[in-house]
Amino acid sequence: MKHSVILLPLVVLIWVFLNGSVYCQGPAVVNIGAIFTFNSVIGRAAKVAMETAVSDVNADPKILNGTKLNLISEDANCSAFLGSVGAFQVLEEGVVAIIGPQSSAIAHMISEIANGLRVPLVSYAATDPTLSASQFPFFIRSTQSDSYQMAAVAELVDFYEWKEVIAIFVDDDYGRSGIAYLDDELEKKQLKIAYKLPLPIQLDPGNITDMLNKSKLLGPRVYVVHVGPDPSLRIFSIAQQLEMITTNYVWLATDWLSTTLDSFSQMNKTSLRILQGVVGLRQHIPESSQKRAFVSRWRKFLLEGLARSELNTYGFQAYDTVWTAAYSIDKFLKKQRNITFSSSDKLQKFISTKMQMRTLKVFDHGSLLHDILLKTNFTGLSGQVQFNQDRNIVSGGYDVINIDKMAIHTVGYWSNSSGFSILPQENPQMDQKNYSRPNQKLKNVTWPGGKTERPRGWVIADNGRPLRIGVPFRASFVEFATKVNNSDDMQGYCIDVFKEALKLVPYDVPYKLEPFGDGHSNPSYDGIVKMVQNGSFDAAVGDIAIVTNRTRIVDFSQPYATTGLVIVAPIHNSKSSAWVFLKPFTVEMWCVTAASFVMIAVVIWILEHRVNNDFRGPPRKQLVTMFLFSFSTLFKTNQESTESSLGKMVMVVWLFLLMVITASYTASLTSILTVQQLSSPISGIDSLIASNWPIGYQVGSFAYSYLADNLYIARSRLIELGSPEEYENALRKGPKGGGVGAIIDELTYVDLFLSKQTEFGIIGQPFTKSGWGFAFKRDSQLAVDISTAILKLSESGELQKIHEKWFCKMGCPGERRQNSEPNQLHMISFWGLYLLCGVFTIGALLVFLLQMVRQFVRYKREKKRSAPPSPISSRPHCSQVIYNFFDFIDEKEEAIKKIFTQSDNPPGPVS
Repeated sequence: MKHSVILLPLVVLIWVFLNGSVYCQGPAVVNIGAIFTFNSVIGRAAKVAMETAVSDVNADPKILNGTKLNLISEDANCSAFLGSVGAFQVLEEGVVAIIGPQSSAIAHMISEIANGLRVPLVSYAATDPTLSASQFPFFIRSTQSDSYQMAAVAELVDFYEWKEVIAIFVDDDYGRSGIAYLDDELEKKQLKIAYKLPLPIQLDPGNITDMLNKSKLLGPRVYVVHVGPDPSLRIFSIAQQLEMITTNYVWLATDWLSTTLDSFSQMNKTSLRILQGVVGLRQHIPESSQKRAFVSRWRKFLLEGLARSELNTYGFQAYDTVWTAAYSIDKFLKKQRNITFSSSDKLQKFISTKMQMRTLKVFDHGSLLHDILLKTNFTGLSGQVQFNQDRNIVSGGYDVINIDKMAIHTVGYWSNSSGFSILPQENPQMDQKNYSRPNQKLKNVTWPGGKTERPRGWVIADNGRPLRIGVPFRASFVEFATKVNNSDDMQGYCIDVFKEALKLVPYDVPYKLEPFGDGHSNPSYDGIVKMVQNGSFDAAVGDIAIVTNRTRIVDFSQPYATTGLVIVAPIHNSKSSAWVFLKPFTVEMWCVTAASFVMIAVVIWILEHRVNNDFRGPPRKQLVTMFLFSFSTLFKTNQESTESSLGKMVMVVWLFLLMVITASYTASLTSILTVQQLSSPISGIDSLIASNWPIGYQVGSFAYSYLADNLYIARSRLIELGSPEEYENALRKGPKGGGVGAIIDELTYVDLFLSKQTEFGIIGQPFTKSGWGFAFKRDSQLAVDISTAILKLSESGELQKIHEKWFCKMGCPGERRQNSEPNQLHMISFWGLYLLCGVFTIGALLVFLLQMVRQFVRYKREKKRSAPPSPISSRPHCSQVIYNFFDFIDEKEEAIKKIFTQSDNPPGPVS
């Protein structure tokens, strides 16, 4: 009894110790699942990579503290159904996490299962952006999302300045979602996917051939291919057979192509010849010692037969994903110590009645492991393994590759933080764009056909027929567009501009000009534009005004002629004015000229008064002489002449100024007297509207709708006119004789009409601003290229030469506009000349005054010396000095010099 009392506590103590030790050590084995397609481009590399990673984890004593990691793999066989079955099978084994699948379509299905059983699902290859954290909270992506890849593709299209692309994609969740994101990214840059060509999942060759043949009839030549890895490269093989990997074609591929090519053995690299000029993306994996060591191990696997394909980026990411799970499980076990599963009431109720999989249980601490997984941060083979707020791995960017001469060349890199660059950005900022377009750079790319010049990426649709170009067949103003001698050929100013512009388009444009109208009356221009909209015409060429309602349905080229609505009305000569001689100068100019005469008169009198007898005498005589001398210089009839040097210098400058002013006045007065001054009772559009007179307009012109709808002129006042002859007759008759008070038409037509008329003129300025352009279908690339060509014609002067060819045979038509102000001469044109004259005049006056002051001082000194001494000394007042100075100036120069001479030579003593 005594021994039993001692033995019982000892047994309890041993039992507690043993159980505590087991509890501290954790489970002996932790299961993780892997669901993927074993025999696939990605699966063959991923299988070996994951098994190698599990082996490396179990061999590392620093992780899991003795707990072994067990990988349970199931083959999905590219089937969502089989993948779901495989998911249930691995979950029955009590896995704490599932790695995979590689297919986005299968990932959608398994993510629902993972959510229900609270098991984290970490995929290294499901790139579908719609696998979002909000819909699938237990889904984590350890590879880059296609949202980043499509941003890179859109940047690539924009970098090379293409506007439209054709998207070829596999018709499943992966393909549709990727292209939808590409569409959004292109739209941000005002680019677009012109056509979408979905392909069945099996990539049937017959279907591919049909799709590519149809695409040859389309204009865009930039193809974006987004399908699954395909070792047969069926799309490119068929494209080569159809001669579509040639000059003018552009082929861009997402990372499926680089994954496929990286998986090829060296012997299979010969298939690269069909990819000449293709540009693709590859998920960027930075160089590191870890990566190089693993690549070396892989080569041994290939030699030993342990691996059946080369290593690709998804192989690196599959390896890192296993380590991500291992690190997270290690942290989980340190917190939770053990792994438990429990049954769900809802699940058990469903299983008991519908299914026989009673072993399915919910992972009790799945949320905790999920949170730990999201905090992963380590450097793996593929670079930094870290997840962002969307539960996607932080994007490491993409390599831009180019296949040339059966070799893969890296021509640059793209990251979401720096854009395109020659060197990789190894430390990208998370989801931050801080780059600008001018800083983007890539190495030279060799395109299909072996050319290094950037392909245009667009051609005229190869549908076996030329473009149908509609041309207005006018009955009047045929200089713009008309038939040639009743043939099918067309000629005119507009036709010549179009043909010259086509010469500058860098590709061949087959076309056929088709007249629109009967030639007996001007056609409806809105009608021809609508025919372009509905496809009856591919484009319209002619004197087509670019107005708002037309721009809503078609695209216009750059305007090749500037125009606007103007008013044409009868004019008559204005009566001559009795004061027409005053019109050459402005009031300011007259005042300054008159002041100059007065100034010259005063200055010359001052300079000549002491030395010239003509400027002396009674004050009245001096005043008359002074002004007569000044004004007589205008007619060169002055009898007086200057004698002083300063006076002569001033007169030279003044006569030069007077010569220029006189010549300018004569020329301006001649112009005013000979140029016809036009006038009309109509002063502008407002007075015309208020007059209630009938208003003429050209048949087919947009002027009718503009006047009625925008200016609210009664339609009953608008008179339809069809030719220049009708213009002339209606204006001659006038509003009282059954004609019109004025005609409103576009300036270009009016110029041509007035070139043959002298009784009519343009009243006021154009009250609308518009231009003529060529109409094209919506989003037509040809519209952009023709616009560029028109700008080149304008810059080179060729556009003006075409205009002169048609409208300047008898002299270019001038605009006759009512001008209320004659061409007067303004002070601004002569201020420099007046300033020069003023400087010389004032300078001469200052020199004269300095001379006078010097003489006056000497005169006072001599006078003081010769005067007898006075006992009373007094200083003269300032006013007296000034008065004496003016008296001194009034004296003749000869008298003063005589006084100075006597002072210098006094008389000798009498002997």
